[in-house]
Amino acid sequence: MPAVREWVDPAGVPVRILTHRSRGQWKDLFFAMEVAWALWRDRSHYDVVYFLMQGLHLATGLPVARALGKPIVMKISGSGIIPVMRNSRAGRLELKWLAKWASRVMLLNEGMFEEAIASGLPRRKLFWMPNPVDTDEFRPAHPDEIASWRKRNGIPPQSTVGIYVGRLSHEKGLTNLLRGFARATHKVPEAMLILVGDGPQRGELEALAKELALGQGQIRFIGRVDLHQVPFWLRASDLFTLLSPNEGLSCALLEGMASGLASVVSDIPANRQLIDNHVHGLTVPFDDEAAAEEAFLQLFGSEGLRKRMGEAARSRAIENYSTSRVVERYETMLSQVMESK
Repeated sequence: MPAVREWVDPAGVPVRILTHRSRGQWKDLFFAMEVAWALWRDRSHYDVVYFLMQGLHLATGLPVARALGKPIVMKISGSGIIPVMRNSRAGRLELKWLAKWASRVMLLNEGMFEEAIASGLPRRKLFWMPNPVDTDEFRPAHPDEIASWRKRNGIPPQSTVGIYVGRLSHEKGLTNLLRGFARATHKVPEAMLILVGDGPQRGELEALAKELALGQGQIRFIGRVDLHQVPFWLRASDLFTLLSPNEGLSCALLEGMASGLASVVSDIPANRQLIDNHVHGLTVPFDDEAAAEEAFLQLFGSEGLRKRMGEAARSRAIENYSTSRVVERYETMLSQVMESK
């Protein structure tokens, strides 16, 4: 984001950063007060209040929006967030107010619906709203693109490449991913795993790679890259992998699907929503190294299987999760909210 308090984004939408200079333990409180004041001050300039994340700002913003008679919608950004909210007094209050006042609460997967209903949110107010993917930017590669990108980045042309894109941290299940992949390389030594992204677990993972005897030709830690480079890394790969124990709806997995990649993913609700086992990819228990090994071996060993699953994955991404499809859902939801008002 630009280092200014207010600007207009490329789509012509005015944006204002609240508490731009706040730091330390008071930041959340200042932000919550700013949210409440902004809702009141600008009340004649908007029709719907859309909360994206939980927090103290939700506790201050909900009553103000209610007092102003503004329709309220909320999108909860991941699995497990609602149970965490139940564990605090402020979170329980926010859930109670959402149950009473919200017109719609948007969720990412069926597991989140179960969490919401168990926490007292009425089923009629819940609305499935996936994250979108740009299926023009994230697309399958042309043959010359693959060869060019691999040559430029030192990836052997004969390598069969699996790719992970995301934060390198413990909640992503990367230890089991590396162990399962390392087991597969005993039978497919030309396989390579590329990790695009950075995070607090990188040093630990690099040490684990050495312990597992994964050489430079079998694993590459690319680190943080510019966003425009991510599609190229995906196009230069043969399959996508994500073995995290918990997700909301993985944008990285969607981007891999849109890029025409088959995948090896953890068997969790968020991933089952995207991947039908043996159709768009292979699902395995997130903590089962042997199952991960077997899935990697199946896909590394069959270009035809990867191609068939990758084509099915891209079709699903276009039909259900492309930007145009998600925009249609937002328009439908917001029209319903305004009509009910």
